Amino acid sequence: MKPSRLQAGDEIRVIAPSRSLAIVKGEQRRLAEERLTELGFKVTYGKTVLFHDDFFSNSIEDRIEDLHDAFRDPNVKGIFTAIGGYNANQLLRYIDYDLIKENPKVLMGYSDITAILLAIYNKTGLTTYSGPHFSTFGMKAGLEYTMEYFKKAVIESEGFYLEPSETWSDDSWHLEQDDRTFHPNAGYMVIQEGEVAGTIIGGNLCTLNLLQGTEYMPSLKDSILFIEDDEESHPFSFDRDLQSLLHQPGARGIKGIVIGRFQKDSGMTEYALQEIIAAKKEINDIPVIANANFGHVHPFVTVPVGSKAVMKVKNGKATIQIHP
Repeated sequence: MKPSRLQAGDEIRVIAPSRSLAIVKGEQRRLAEERLTELGFKVTYGKTVLFHDDFFSNSIEDRIEDLHDAFRDPNVKGIFTAIGGYNANQLLRYIDYDLIKENPKVLMGYSDITAILLAIYNKTGLTTYSGPHFSTFGMKAGLEYTMEYFKKAVIESEGFYLEPSETWSDDSWHLEQDDRTFHPNAGYMVIQEGEVAGTIIGGNLCTLNLLQGTEYMPSLKDSILFIEDDEESHPFSFDRDLQSLLHQPGARGIKGIVIGRFQKDSGMTEYALQEIIAAKKEINDIPVIANANFGHVHPFVTVPVGSKAVMKVKNGKATIQIHP
């Protein structure tokens, strides 16, 4: 089940199912709203989007009500999360999945929001979007590629290829907006070759793994797995997190793996990643690439979870085609 494409005039509702929008600077919020307004959208906010407790989140009840209000309101066509965090999985038991199934809409975010995106996809069949938070649109510089792929995924109707960006940045852009460092992008790192087609499943790896053993975990059978992690992940934790995922029912049916570029503070190296993948005998016959524009390093693509993809990796080159 696919939501309708967004178009000029549509209302976008901003909600905070993880951390509160209150932690996002006022200027960043202003710029994000301005960018979306320039695309022709009307931006509105959940009633409690700025509320927060000692953990800079909000009560389960308030977060659920804002989520349900957004799906219930016929004027709202897209729902964007404010920012990530650590506790989005608290909401899963309280979500009215029937309400969502009856009111399919674009739902987008990443990082901790992975738990909600995958749970909703698994329970309803609705395509969800691992893509920019509302706060991401408040980035002063370096947003062009992210914006381009946001449009490809949720506004335009044609399929598209995930082409590597020309540059990438791992700056704390939200803290030092005017002090940015961009590095040349050498493109995808090819680890294993092959040609496959499958259903896109994935997001933030450590958050995805929170769903293991629950009714919210989607099937990995016939999937192309998109995974990434942030600076809190390091080679040892990524290794065991990936291994845990490969122990899941259906994991033998994973067709291919796309790994997002790691943040510098993770300490991951290309050599370490190659060794980790080589040690996973379960996946030694499928294509695997890394350094994709996906995850916590900017800029990044919007990936439609539940859509189909074709992955071709041959002679040291890789292409990924998305069929939305």
